[in-house]
Amino acid sequence: MIPHRAGAAGAFALLLFATTACGGGSGDSGGSGGDGELNVMMYQDSLAVVQKNAAERFNENHEDVEAVVNEVPGDGYEDKLRTVMGSGQSPDMFFNWGGGSIEAYVDQEMLLPLGATLQENPEMEEAFIPSILEAGKVNDTQYGIPLRGTQPVMLFFNEQVFEDAGAEPPETWQDLLDLVDTFKDEGVTPFALGGATPWTEQMWMQYLVDRQGGYEVFQRIQNGDSEGWRDPAVLEAAETVQDLVDRGAFGDNYASVSYEEGGASALLSEGKAAMHLMGSWEYSTQLADAEEFAKEDLGYAAFPAMPDGDGAPQAVVGNPTNFFSVTDDGDSEAEVDFLKQTYTDEYVQDMVENGEVPTTDNSEEMIEEHSPNPDFATFQYRMVRDAPTFQLSWDQALDRSVAEPMVTEIERLFNKQVTPEEFVDNVAALQ
Repeated sequence: MIPHRAGAAGAFALLLFATTACGGGSGDSGGSGGDGELNVMMYQDSLAVVQKNAAERFNENHEDVEAVVNEVPGDGYEDKLRTVMGSGQSPDMFFNWGGGSIEAYVDQEMLLPLGATLQENPEMEEAFIPSILEAGKVNDTQYGIPLRGTQPVMLFFNEQVFEDAGAEPPETWQDLLDLVDTFKDEGVTPFALGGATPWTEQMWMQYLVDRQGGYEVFQRIQNGDSEGWRDPAVLEAAETVQDLVDRGAFGDNYASVSYEEGGASALLSEGKAAMHLMGSWEYSTQLADAEEFAKEDLGYAAFPAMPDGDGAPQAVVGNPTNFFSVTDDGDSEAEVDFLKQTYTDEYVQDMVENGEVPTTDNSEEMIEEHSPNPDFATFQYRMVRDAPTFQLSWDQALDRSVAEPMVTEIERLFNKQVTPEEFVDNVAALQ
């Protein structure tokens, strides 16, 4: 799942990279920690100022090595990373999304496992929310240290529409089903859904599987066992999706509504839809496109619990954060020193003032004092801090060869082009 206006490079994580030399000169994004330069490859956007400030502080305290942040434009970031990693000009550390975005590099033994680093620097491990740090693992080995804010999926709603209908946000699944009927009677679409941008539909499947079967169901799939798709929770989630479609939860035209073009968000802000399941970046989207609505009538809540579900009702899904990973051929001491920047007060304050919600533990006071949107940021922070698990978006957690057709199958499920049973068979056949 890739957030709108949230610094993501594309709809899916990269799969393979060139293993033959591809020219990389001194002006390239590659680098070597052994030549007095610590090369940090970053995704270029407005949030990168935090990492650039960290590099300045690092350089003030290191005479023998200079941290250089090389920013790569977002639409070419993954291609550039793939090229430099295969050219012998790899950066010393680089920005990534975890999961499938680095799995190929892990398989090629190009990254430094960071478990020993955490053991030798226990304050680093203790600094971060445990579920966030866990998301930096591949095959149960730590390869990523959080570098940015967190982006959970949550339920946004139009407070004025709720007030007009005398309704309250759902706390249980039955509450949610009752609201579908309530808003249909009011002539309002219960849930906005950008079905023309099918990764938005994936969010429903993620939460339903997690709530019904628990975190372990998708972890089995992410770890390469395609038979995990045959867990009963997946079929139950697929059946629930089609039940929602049949109930009219998403209206009649959701398949033609685009999220990327702002269609789903506009339905919510204009009162044509009551709710919208979306990543936390929806707040920024509404603030930019419908500022008065965002400040006056935009509500937010957690996804409700499922009856008799095996999953924890406080668990969240979405994008835990972005990570720094370290290549296995640089100056590990300098790299670790730079990683220590990511949980300093200066670094966290930079993040908060820039509108991010940090992934460090005990940051609530910092958020309350320095966030431009303290109420929303505090809600989001507590939601993530108290979550026992945080499931990475499926299309980022899986190999692109599986992620792309998986999203297509979810789209077909929502459009009732396949039955729930056919959906399970189709995704289980993906390799």
